[in-house]
Order: sequence, then C-alpha cells, then structure tokens
Amino acid sequence: MDIFYPVQIFANAITYSFLPLRRKTILGDSVNFFIYDSVKILILLFVVIFVVSLIRSYLPPEKIKKLLTNRFEFIGNILAALIGIITPFCTCSAVPLFIGLVESGVPLGVTFSYLISAPMVNEVAAILLLGLFGPAIAALYIISGVTIAVIIGFIMGKMRLESLVEDYVWKIKIGKTIIDTKISFNDRFLQAYSYTISLIKKVYPYVLIGVGAGALIHGYAPENLLTQIAGKNNPLAVPFAVLIGVPLYSNAAGTIPIVKSLIEKGLPVGTSLAFMMAVTALSFPEMIILRKVLKRKLLAIYFGILTIGIIFTGYLFNAVL
Repeated sequence: MDIFYPVQIFANAITYSFLPLRRKTILGDSVNFFIYDSVKILILLFVVIFVVSLIRSYLPPEKIKKLLTNRFEFIGNILAALIGIITPFCTCSAVPLFIGLVESGVPLGVTFSYLISAPMVNEVAAILLLGLFGPAIAALYIISGVTIAVIIGFIMGKMRLESLVEDYVWKIKIGKTIIDTKISFNDRFLQAYSYTISLIKKVYPYVLIGVGAGALIHGYAPENLLTQIAGKNNPLAVPFAVLIGVPLYSNAAGTIPIVKSLIEKGLPVGTSLAFMMAVTALSFPEMIILRKVLKRKLLAIYFGILTIGIIFTGYLFNAVL
C-alpha cells in the first residue's frame, strides 16, 4: 500500500465531503491533487530535512566532500542517480533532499544527478513499461534516464556553479554548529528540529505555488495535439513533444497511460518517452520551487542542459527503434 494512502484519504475527505466537490470533475480533481501533494510534500520536507540534519550532526561536511569529490566524484554521480531510482519522489518532492545534500557538502554536480534521476526514472513506471511494451523499452527507459542524470550532473559539477546557489543555502548549515561529540542527542534533536522549521518556512511557500500551478493543469492529456504536430514525418517532433510536456505536472507512473495511448496512435517511442521525461523532469512547478534555491542563471543552465539531454535521447530511441 502507498505510504501516503492516509494523506489521500485526508485529501478525499476535505475535497469531497467537507467542501464538497464532485469526483471526476476538473475542479474536484485539481483541488484534491493540490491538497494531497501539499500535505505529502510538507511531510517529506520535514522528515527528509530533519533526518539529514540529524545525521549530518555526526558527519562533518569535510568528510562527505572528501568522499564524493575529486576521483570519486563520477562514482558519486552514479550513486546519486541510482538512489534517485529507488526514491518515490516527483520533482517537487525531490527538492528537499536536494537541498539537504547541498548543505551537507555533497558536490553540486552529484546532487543534480539525484535531482534529475529521482523524478525521471521511476521504478513503478519501469514496471508498467515492462508489462506494456516489454523488457527492451523498459531497460532503455532506465538506462537512458540514469545516463542523462550521471552525465549532466558530472558536467554541471565540472562547471563549478556553486556561486549560483542562493546564499542562504550556504549560510544556514547546522553542520558547523552541532558537530561536537560532547553535545547530547537531545540537543542535536532540538537543533535539527529548529533548523528544519526554519528551512521549511523559506521553501514551503514556493512549494504551494508550484503545486498550485500543477493542480491547475493536472489531468490535461494533450494526446490529439501531440499526435498532430509530433508525428512520424515531423523532424522536429521530439522538441515539440518536450515543449508540450514542460507545462504539465505529474510523476512518471502517472504519465504511462498517456504514453501508451500516444504510441498506440502511432507516435514514435522516442518521441513519447521524451514527452514523459519532460513532464516528470522539466515541470513548471519544479522551476518555481527550485528558484528559491538556485539563482536564475543556474536554473536556466540546469533546465537548458537537461532539455538537450532529453531531446537527444528521444532522437536516439527513434533511430534505434
């Protein structure tokens, strides 16, 4: 059972009993989506940031940096991308752990490998692809997503873009203040809690804006539009599919039915997968949330490089398949 099933029950009760709105309507589904994701991400924010902060109180950032930099950095990118596969996070949910990793001293490029992989490569989506299209496409989906995450993260790491992260991310580290073996667990707990609340206050308003934007367009499935302008004979089909996918907001598993329908209607597999990757890894709500953490230039670099990687993968799949 989904660990967030109680949150879904709560969202359903508020949406369809307390308000009440009708099920299977645009307004009802949008409000339900907003309540569910807002509460889920708040829980993730608190748990992830608190746990990372508490663990970090025992692990000096210097040790983490030494482990994942220099000759180990590429291995760090690979590990981060693989961790992204097994974390059931969409783009907005992945941001809290991204922040925690950055503040813990993990190289920026490594954290980007995680940020890309977490929403793009989803284990549920892989299983669904396996059942619907067979092992070849499922394997290509996983390999391409991990490869994009590793390569783009590694490239961004070599660009040394730390100065383009918002200043507060570096200033409010608790690692420097509580890495002391003489401090009791109770003190570490309280300091981690204080830090978590402080960071949530800074980030969560942007989460609400991002989720709100996603809720407005939730459920939109531009199948006919995609098949019309991104068909087999259009050499720009992949970029068009990516462009259409950017404003949308869903996790990988949620886009599988759309991808299946697109492929059945004749859209090439590469174009369809590029659309799915754009929806899950280039969503507009994620841009809003990440803007609180990254300066505009770094945000543009990140999305620009990721867009190129997704488009390349789409063309590659179309050529191979």
